[in-house]
Amino acid sequence: MTEPDQADAEVLARGDAPDDGPRRPRVRWGARSRVRPGVRGGVPLPLLLPALVGLAFLLLPLLALLVRAPWRGLPNLLTSTAVWQALQLSLVCATAATGVSLVLGVPLAWLLARTDFPGRGFVRALVTLPLVLPPVVGGVALLLALGRNGVVGQWLDAWFGITLPFTTTGVVVAEAFVAMPFLVISVEGTLRAADPRYEEAAATLGASRFTAFRRVTLPLIAPGIAAGAVLAWARALGEFGATITFAGNFPGRTQTMPLAVYLALQSDPDAAIALSLVLLVVSIAVLAGLRDRWMTGVS
Repeated sequence: MTEPDQADAEVLARGDAPDDGPRRPRVRWGARSRVRPGVRGGVPLPLLLPALVGLAFLLLPLLALLVRAPWRGLPNLLTSTAVWQALQLSLVCATAATGVSLVLGVPLAWLLARTDFPGRGFVRALVTLPLVLPPVVGGVALLLALGRNGVVGQWLDAWFGITLPFTTTGVVVAEAFVAMPFLVISVEGTLRAADPRYEEAAATLGASRFTAFRRVTLPLIAPGIAAGAVLAWARALGEFGATITFAGNFPGRTQTMPLAVYLALQSDPDAAIALSLVLLVVSIAVLAGLRDRWMTGVS
């Protein structure tokens, strides 16, 4: 062995690389980068300007609503009979729609997350369809299904005397139709993230599948259910298109806050702004309550 070869062998024996040129930096695959975005070179101007314009585009209408709000007359507006009826009806119907979504949506989410059956992807697509379907189209579909001459509604009317359109119950049905997908998606995601071994352990101890779901799974996914319920409630509270199409706009019976805003905007803009502020406060409260789940970035 020549002297250079012997020197290289000693270097390798010590765990070092031979000094045959500039070393290439070692790359740790999968390691999280410690460099924060925007540290090197700052924010590029072609990205900064559209970002600021987009931020202004989103915030300007909300700021205008706050600037033009009739703050002095706000207490009187919110305590008027028409506004109070709309507020009360909206809260009751949104809460009832959330209850319907919980009773029907949690089992549906479990079915999509825990069972494997033909066409599961297609069923999931149908469940999420109301998220992208125009609300007015949803209202028309509800009329064709549950109206007096609807596919199912005609039998409800003939056999049980139940009429859903243009009633308070119809408001609940319309709001549940558009709000339930939010709860299903949230609960399904939580179920997929939960460890199924706890349910399997309960089954080995003799618990039935329903008992394991009730005693083990439900406590594990309770935060996801709560988040989905809040989202569904907020969506139901702000529903307009399906409600006015399926339930109409009758004060005290089917006129919810969004419908009252639309009607008041034509005759009493101050009342419309007051109701809009209430909906804005509710939306901010929902986002604040869900900030740990939806708004916290990965550090």
